[in-house]
Amino acid sequence: MRFKNVYIEGLACHLPENIVSSEDLEKRLSPVYDRLKLPYGRLEMMTGIKERRFWNLDTCPSQVASKAGEQAILKSGIDRMEIGCLINASVCRDFLEPATASLVHHNLKLSEKTLVFDISNACLGVLNGMVHVANMIELGQIRAGLVVAGENGGPLVNATIESLLNNPDLTRNDIKASFASLTIASGAVGVLLVHRDLTKYKHRLLGGSSQAASQFNELCRGKEELSIGINSLTPLMKTDAETMMREGCLLAGKTWAFAKKNLEWSNDDVNRVFCHQVGHAHRKLLYETLSLEVEKDFSTLEYLGNTGAASLPATLTLGAERGLLKSGDLVALLGIGSGLNCLMLGVEW
Repeated sequence: MRFKNVYIEGLACHLPENIVSSEDLEKRLSPVYDRLKLPYGRLEMMTGIKERRFWNLDTCPSQVASKAGEQAILKSGIDRMEIGCLINASVCRDFLEPATASLVHHNLKLSEKTLVFDISNACLGVLNGMVHVANMIELGQIRAGLVVAGENGGPLVNATIESLLNNPDLTRNDIKASFASLTIASGAVGVLLVHRDLTKYKHRLLGGSSQAASQFNELCRGKEELSIGINSLTPLMKTDAETMMREGCLLAGKTWAFAKKNLEWSNDDVNRVFCHQVGHAHRKLLYETLSLEVEKDFSTLEYLGNTGAASLPATLTLGAERGLLKSGDLVALLGIGSGLNCLMLGVEW
């Protein structure tokens, strides 16, 4: 895929105030750790995640997605009536129906003519939304589009801890399938794309490539189950983290090869790289597989954890805010999500 007329005009990241360390989570799991003689510090050691953030318990995804969307609009300076498409792309949602995007649309007071819907594709959702908006801009259907995501990882982490504490037959091997759930965190993002006639900042979305390896769809599955002692549906996720990391990085290598061909790039051309934030072992293997210099990476997993679909765009936003990007830089956005699906985009900053 290639784009000629699409620019990233507004980036926003809205983060929770409640900080929870890996040590805090292990304290809650102390009965399990002590019974199975697990070493404390294991969670941070294996993931590289020192802390993550969670919203207050009464927070809905649409609320925080709306705040991030509002920030993106204000940063861009464009008239919100120009936004012809609004996509909510988070894993988390307020309801099964209506679309969470409907609530965000109402909160942001966008035009009645705006196309409004959700996209759901695990941690790849925001990048998928960006491609959809970019295609509409390129086709002349809209002049601007907004993609938002509000991820709420707290309920998953709490449900996982309760499940582990209430399983008297739990073994060390059983913990592996739930371990990835303890890396999940919360955050919200907004990405505003515009036609070149509207851009002030000149951050051009060039295009990219996507690949699927759906034979591995069973490696990470989240569902809703009645958890013990709680009279409501709470999410639980099971992950084969080792296989998913290995196969995911192989898929990333294939996708990166196609993306470079489409963009007419070499590895040496790339100035900065922003990835989905999973863990330090994944980061190391990914860069080795792609033969990219890890020094080009900007990492937020140490203090934000894995914020789902918000992860990569939040990292891009924070990197830009810290002055890591300069005009003319070629920037790679390397997205991957369970399924397995991979999407990699190139930006000329």
